[in-house]
Amino acid sequence: MSITSFRKEQQTNLPHYEERVDLACALRWTARLNMHEAVANHFSLAVNADGTQFLINPNMVHFSRVKASDLVLVDANDPTTMERPDAPDPTAWGLHGGVHRLVPHARCVMHVHSVHATVLASLADSTLPPIDQNSAMFFRRQVIDENYGGLAFEEEGERCAKLFADPKQKVMVMGNHGVLVIGDTVAETFDRLYYFERACETYIKALWTGRPLRVLSDAVAETVGRQMDNYPVASAARHLQQLKLILDEEGSNYRN
Repeated sequence: MSITSFRKEQQTNLPHYEERVDLACALRWTARLNMHEAVANHFSLAVNADGTQFLINPNMVHFSRVKASDLVLVDANDPTTMERPDAPDPTAWGLHGGVHRLVPHARCVMHVHSVHATVLASLADSTLPPIDQNSAMFFRRQVIDENYGGLAFEEEGERCAKLFADPKQKVMVMGNHGVLVIGDTVAETFDRLYYFERACETYIKALWTGRPLRVLSDAVAETVGRQMDNYPVASAARHLQQLKLILDEEGSNYRN
């Protein structure tokens, strides 16, 4: 069977195939960018109307090896999920299940311990100031969890989910932990995760210099954030499309 025929068969037989492909691509690129945590951390995507049924990466599989068919479909309202032989990691169930259960507008959820975002989460003041265009994108669009209570099992996951009360806030800096990013699609959420990590890297390296920061005014920072919210080109979708094309050209099996 040719690769094209195999992929067509996959599309016919595998539910939510295109969504799986997008999620597998995002996982692989996160590993390539060294924003992963080996076999830990998780990405999820809601596939039903109320957001409670979602795809998530399988338990203890390295981000760089996840394929479309590996993604596990679970229901945030099903208490027997963790009894399944293909049950997700307990912290994935606790954190992502909590978000998909309590935050309907969080269609896609990405949680990582990427280096620079985690450094930010380790500072006494974990606010990302608007010191450049990338960081201004997140002005007043981030929420900070100040009350880390341990691994994200169900109680901790639900506590974190409740912090997304303001729909405008799409990034949670998880104090003493990492970062959680939400969005409408895989493309939008991955793009947000990518640029937040870039913005954190710029900020952390600016702090290294020990020199005063050139912080934008609230008015300008809000203008940039609003402009990015309403950007006329679907840049996030094109970003993910380009990543998929690169993987395809390399002969990656992420679509399988």
